[in-house]
Amino acid sequence: MVLLLLEAFGALLIFVLIVWWTMFSGRRGGELPPSVDNQKPPPSDPS
Repeated sequence: MVLLLLEAFGALLIFVLIVWWTMFSGRRGGELPPSVDNQKPPPSDPS
């Protein structure tokens, strides 16, 4: 029983570390400001 709980705790710990890594390993200083993101020209209408 104790081995099963240790294995479940280990799996939970790995899951939490993967989620933390994917959430906080992005750009330094967070996301770019909206003014920088919106400088792309709108797609042209082919018709």
